[in-house]
Amino acid sequence: MKQKYLSEVVYQIFALVIVVIVVHAIYVAVIRPNADIIAEQQSAMQAADESYVPERSVYIVMRDFEQETCIILFFWALSMVGMKTVRTMRERRLLDHELLQVPEGTSILPEDARHYARPVQSLPEKERRFLLPRAILAGLHRFGTTRNVQDVSATIRDVCDSEADRLESELAIVRYIAWAIPSIGFLGTVRGIGTALGQANQAVSGDILGVTMSLGVAFNSTFVALVTSIMLMFVLHQLSLIQDRLVLDSQTYCDDHLIRFLQVPGKTARQSDESAETV
Repeated sequence: MKQKYLSEVVYQIFALVIVVIVVHAIYVAVIRPNADIIAEQQSAMQAADESYVPERSVYIVMRDFEQETCIILFFWALSMVGMKTVRTMRERRLLDHELLQVPEGTSILPEDARHYARPVQSLPEKERRFLLPRAILAGLHRFGTTRNVQDVSATIRDVCDSEADRLESELAIVRYIAWAIPSIGFLGTVRGIGTALGQANQAVSGDILGVTMSLGVAFNSTFVALVTSIMLMFVLHQLSLIQDRLVLDSQTYCDDHLIRFLQVPGKTARQSDESAETV
């Protein structure tokens, strides 16, 4: 588990470095040069014709540092969401396999728990750390120890619940980024409005170009921040949905492929459950 945590930290750091380099290179080579050219053309046309209304350009909307920061954070969060999605889909593939290979009509006794655990233990180490193998092994170990079906069900449920809590906690940094992006857009709004107020004297004298450009910075940063935040929250919601389904489907898999086959000598599985509840 510690190795997995370190690998995720290394992945996040490298992902951030790569995103910063790529996004900044695109801004330096494409977005800002085109934005400057378009801004100069619009200024010249507006000076020649006072009734001219400049068109809204994507390059100008995206040109400022606040927008660049929002884009960097968005793609960084997207890389982490992608990593967790790939891992979740790999875990889901185990749900299509018969890990226990229990024939229909067969009963699993407490003495058989170790035997049925061997196919799961023979999985590659990486797959053994997935939720489904851990839940099955924990249930079989508890059944062989306590000889109680209800304890097996409670153990599997606890493993699934703890996994759900862990998956939720791992999304904390992505949720923080989803909160930080609109805040950065708001900072751009404050900067733009502050700059516009500082140029109020020029506007009074009739030169409103500087004020309009500053207000453009304010509104463009808010626009980009809100759009990227909405997109990130949608992707984050889809990841949470996939992870919740993994936990629920893993618990259902254990019910269908393990718990219903368990039997204590002299009792059916249902009688064992009822006696445990009575105690």
